[in-house]
Amino acid sequence: MLQAFYWDCPEKEGKTGEWWNFVAEKIDGLSKSGFNSLWLPPVSKAAGVTSMGYDPYDYFDLGDFDQKGGVKTYFGNRKELESLINNAHEHGLQVYADMVINHNSGGDEEEVNPIDGEKRWTKFTPKSKMFPRDWNSFHPSRYEQTLEGEVFAGFPHLCHRNPLVYTAMMEYAQMLIEQIGFDGFRFDFVKGYGPWMVGTIAKYRYERDGKPLVPFVVGEYWEDNQSIEDWLNKVNSFTDNQVAAFDFPLRYRLKDVCDTPSYDLRKLTEDGVIATKRPMHAVTFIDNHDTVNEGNGIVNDKMLAYSVILTHEGYPSVFWLDYFNFELARPGTPHGIDALIDVHHRYAGGESEILHCDPDLYIMQRNGFKNDDTEQPGLIFVLNNLGNQWSGTSVKTRWPNQKFKPLAWDGHDQVAHPDERTTDAEGNAEFPAPPRGFAVYVPA
Repeated sequence: MLQAFYWDCPEKEGKTGEWWNFVAEKIDGLSKSGFNSLWLPPVSKAAGVTSMGYDPYDYFDLGDFDQKGGVKTYFGNRKELESLINNAHEHGLQVYADMVINHNSGGDEEEVNPIDGEKRWTKFTPKSKMFPRDWNSFHPSRYEQTLEGEVFAGFPHLCHRNPLVYTAMMEYAQMLIEQIGFDGFRFDFVKGYGPWMVGTIAKYRYERDGKPLVPFVVGEYWEDNQSIEDWLNKVNSFTDNQVAAFDFPLRYRLKDVCDTPSYDLRKLTEDGVIATKRPMHAVTFIDNHDTVNEGNGIVNDKMLAYSVILTHEGYPSVFWLDYFNFELARPGTPHGIDALIDVHHRYAGGESEILHCDPDLYIMQRNGFKNDDTEQPGLIFVLNNLGNQWSGTSVKTRWPNQKFKPLAWDGHDQVAHPDERTTDAEGNAEFPAPPRGFAVYVPA
């Protein structure tokens, strides 16, 4: 998956109101590089037309009504969005919508909430004429006086137990999939409201072009491993076990690998990440619009982190800023994200098995996978934390008398490169990686 935006990307790229068209121009290249899906930013009109959309005002205005400072959203209009999605589908990519259903902003009038006597901007009269709302659509309301989740940034929080709110959110989700063409959802700030709401939207029986569609669904629960685990258990009790979560615990470990001097690689083998316990529910990532915007982005040797998520279990997400602006794609070379995507698709199948781990050297094998439709032969992955020398060691693999060729590698040595390796009759061979680098070996 490609996260196809970063904070204020339309302004920074000189594409204000034209982001959908700009992304559409990249589709052919992204498809050829092996991307399967795009995660787009919020598509609805927000409190201002130069907003990233995380302060939604009119869910049903996708850039076609003159309100909140203009007609288009920060990213474009409905026609351009539909064109982008159609282009993606023609190239075999799915597209996921960013769902911000926790809070609203940009209310047209202040009201006094009669339950607590507080004055808030809760009167909304959107020009789409869809989902007008007042104080009873927000917490506290007659339907639920105690907020079910956590407060976010002081915005009015929607009360999903109000039938009008619940119905509007379901209609919004149906519109995005059945009319606009989205294939799934990324839910923002899911700890702000009940998991039942995500589960209900996920489990609805969508139809498009006369065919049923089961959406991909992932939630942003920015917390520790146990909290994410508890949320996954709750939300999937309402669904067919289809909802995933971003693996924040793994992301923070990988940030330490990249940015903490002499980080002990043995910590990568410890429990406490989603991808290890329930890989089918883990969306792995390195950075996103929030981590970078809040000054918490990974600074050093970021390819080390990408080498981990693109060789191990989980559904990896690549960040636009890294791929394009920081030029980590590196097409046509073995040193970048494109080479690792190729590895991911063609070889990274089967369970991960750690063959060696010490503070500075980590070696893992993917055991391979084969069925009637797919074959991924497996691989050997080496991560070297030493900054001044190549490092490797002899390990016992599952492949006796097998030649391996290096397919992807990167590190602080820009001259030397890994050589082919051949295991002995018992599957033993030495596999090295560059200083502060990685190497991926695949059966030749």
